[in-house]
Amino acid sequence: MKDALAIHRWLLAHQVHHEIVRLPRPMTCVDELPDAVSAAPERCVAVTVFEVATRIGREVVVAVVSAVSDPPQPGAVGGALGVRNVRLAPDFLVNSATDYAAGLVSPLLLPDGLAMVVDDRLRADADAIFTATGERHTALTMRALDLLTLLRGKTVNLRVPRPRGSRQAVATRH
Repeated sequence: MKDALAIHRWLLAHQVHHEIVRLPRPMTCVDELPDAVSAAPERCVAVTVFEVATRIGREVVVAVVSAVSDPPQPGAVGGALGVRNVRLAPDFLVNSATDYAAGLVSPLLLPDGLAMVVDDRLRADADAIFTATGERHTALTMRALDLLTLLRGKTVNLRVPRPRGSRQAVATRH
């Protein structure tokens, strides 16, 4: 399993300014990160892993990088990838596909063979952004622009489309 030290060494080798933050209490999943670091949920990054069935019937694992405040919906992921069958990957598959503990997956150092997409709602600015390191007691902070520059995934629109037309209820005829 990858950990904060592996991420730290990799970022040092790439000369990226960052900080490994020791958390006051352990996290069980990245959804707890905003409270643990006292940051807004849109400034915390999560990786959600999906199991996708392609049109030719092949099963593929896809990592989706998004803000904790805007978790990706399977329907939006399916629409962005052009597939119909999308479901959250079970923990054992997350562990084996990412080499991180399920729920604490970092967007950095993911295997090259793992497909990755990035939610376009993540802002590439100079403000600090936080993410998991694969460990329960630490988090990574760095500039959002640096993190998004390091990610190899394709940026896609993961907004759930709103239904068109009126939202009025129409009574059925008897």
